[in-house]
Amino acid sequence: MEAGGRRERRREAAEYYGGQRVPERMEEALNALFPLRPGDLYGELANYLSKYSKTPVICKLVGRKVLDGVGQPTLEVEVYCTVKNYEKRICSTVMSCHSQIPENALPETIEADEEERKDSVDTAVEWVNESLNTMLRDLEPTDQCQVDKMLGEYFTNKVKEKKIQKQEEEGEEEEEAEATLALTPPTPSPPSPRGKNKAAKAGKKLSVAERPIPAAEPAEPVLCGSLAIGGTSLAIAKAGATISHIPLYSHIALLKHHQESPEEISLPLPMVTLVNCEKISPSKLKLVKEVMLIPPVHLSLKQGIERVLHIQKEMTRLLESPGKMPGPQPADSKKGRAQNSGKKSLPQFLKRISHLGCLTTGYDDVEQLLLVMQTACSNIGLELGTDVYLAINCAAHELMDYDKGKYEILTGTFKSPDEMVAMYGELIDKFPFIIALIDPLRKEDREQWSNICCALGSKCYLIAEDAATCISKLKTAQSINTPMCSGVVLKYINQTKVSDLIELTGILDGQRHITVLGSPDGESSDDSLVDLAVGLGARFLKLGGLSRGERVTKYNRLLVIEEELAKNRNLR
Repeated sequence: MEAGGRRERRREAAEYYGGQRVPERMEEALNALFPLRPGDLYGELANYLSKYSKTPVICKLVGRKVLDGVGQPTLEVEVYCTVKNYEKRICSTVMSCHSQIPENALPETIEADEEERKDSVDTAVEWVNESLNTMLRDLEPTDQCQVDKMLGEYFTNKVKEKKIQKQEEEGEEEEEAEATLALTPPTPSPPSPRGKNKAAKAGKKLSVAERPIPAAEPAEPVLCGSLAIGGTSLAIAKAGATISHIPLYSHIALLKHHQESPEEISLPLPMVTLVNCEKISPSKLKLVKEVMLIPPVHLSLKQGIERVLHIQKEMTRLLESPGKMPGPQPADSKKGRAQNSGKKSLPQFLKRISHLGCLTTGYDDVEQLLLVMQTACSNIGLELGTDVYLAINCAAHELMDYDKGKYEILTGTFKSPDEMVAMYGELIDKFPFIIALIDPLRKEDREQWSNICCALGSKCYLIAEDAATCISKLKTAQSINTPMCSGVVLKYINQTKVSDLIELTGILDGQRHITVLGSPDGESSDDSLVDLAVGLGARFLKLGGLSRGERVTKYNRLLVIEEELAKNRNLR
C-alpha cells in the first residue's frame, strides 16, 4: 500500500514537472553549460533557469518618517517584491521637501510651516503603509504607467474628500456664527471718520506714479500627505530598474522613448552654486540669491567639477583674507569686465556653508560680487565667459514690496517691473559671461517677462523656477502655462509622479524650451534626481554647491553615470 502511494506521487510529480517542461529545460541547460564547465555549476544552472521564473511583483510597501539634509522630517518608501517565491527588499527612496516660505518670513510663519510639514509626513506614512500598500500589491514594478495612473486616481479622490470635508467644516462654522449672533444683542458702533479715510486714500493714489502691479497669485495648495504619491512613484521606478537589471537613468529613458533605447545619451550641464547671498543678511544686495558656475560643454563633467572646486577654493581664500580682496579695476569690457571707479566696502563673509552647500556671504551691489568672482578666476588663470560661465538665481518673488509696488534690489533701493527689465539689460551687456537668469521677475509680471525675453532672449537663458506654474497645471494645460521664458526648472516634489515628468519634458522638448531639473531646498541623500535628469534628457541640472553630503552624493552619481556611458560608448 505504501509502495502504491509512492508510485502515485511519482506519477503526479512527473505530470507536474512535464507540464512545466522541467525535463526539457534541464536538458537544455546541461547541454548549454557542459562546454563551459563552469566552476560553480549549480550557480550557473540557477542563472540559466532563472529566465523562466515568474516576473517579480510588488508584495509590500513600507513608509517611514526620516530626516532630510537640513534635519526636517520627510518620507522614505521601501519596495518589496516577490522574487522566485521569496519576499525581497528591492530598493527605497527618500523624498526631498520643498518649502514655499521665503528666507525673510516671520518666525511664526516658519513654525507653522514646520508643523504642517510634520503632519503631512505623518499622513504620507499612513497612506503608504495602508492604502497604497494594498492598492499596488501584485502589480509589476516595471509597469510604471499603470502604477502612476492608480496613484493619480487615488490622489484625485483624496483632493475631492478634502474639499467635501472643508465645505462641511465651513458650514458648521457658519451655523455656529449665526447662533452666536442670534444670542448677542446688537451694540451701536461709533461712526467711522469717512472723510479722513477718503482723503488718505486720495493722497496715496496721487503719490503712486507707476501703474499698479498685478496682485500675487496665491500659492498652490499642497494636500497633506501628497509626498506619498511622489515617493511611491519614484520608489517603484527604481524597483523597475533594479528588476530589469539596468540603471535608473536607462529605465527612465526607455519609458520616455516608448521602450526604444536611445543610441546616445547626453549629460546635463551642472549649475553649481558657488555663493549664496542670503536676503536676510546685513549686506545691502538683495537681488542675487545664488550665483552658479556652469562649466563649458567641451569639458568632461569630471574636468568641469574640478574647475569649479578650484574657483571655490580661491573664492574662500579671498573672502577669508580681506586684505587680499580686489580693489576696483578697469578691465576689458569685451570679456564682460566692467570699469568701476567707486570705492566699495568689502563683502561680509559669514564663514559658514549654507543649506545649499555653498559659501554664504553678502555684498553691497552686483558689480562688487562679479568683480570678486572675476578676480578669483583670474588668480588661477581662468577667464569668465571663456573657461566658465555664470548663472544667477534672482528669486525676484522674494524682493517685491507690495506697499510700494516695487522690487527692493538693494536695501532702500526700489525698482518697478519696467525698470527691472532695463536693469537686467544693462547687466547682461556689461557682463556677457552671465548666460542664465533664473526668476528675474515674479510670475505675475507677464508683460515684463515678454519684454525681457525680447530684449535678452538671444543673449542668455531666462528661466522660470518659482515663476513656473506647478507641474500638475503645466501637464493639464498641455502647454507651458508660465510667463514667456527660455525654460523651466522642474522639481520632483509632493504629488509629482515619474510619468508626469516624462510627459512634461516631452511637451517642453516639442516647444523647444529647455528643461532644468532642480534640487529642492530640503534635499535628501537620495541621488535619484540625477538619474531622472539624465534619463529625461534635461539640459541643466541644478543641485546646489559642492559641500554637504546630500548634495555631493548627487555630483558623485553624475560622475559615475558619465564613466558608465563613456565605457559603453553611449555618451554623446
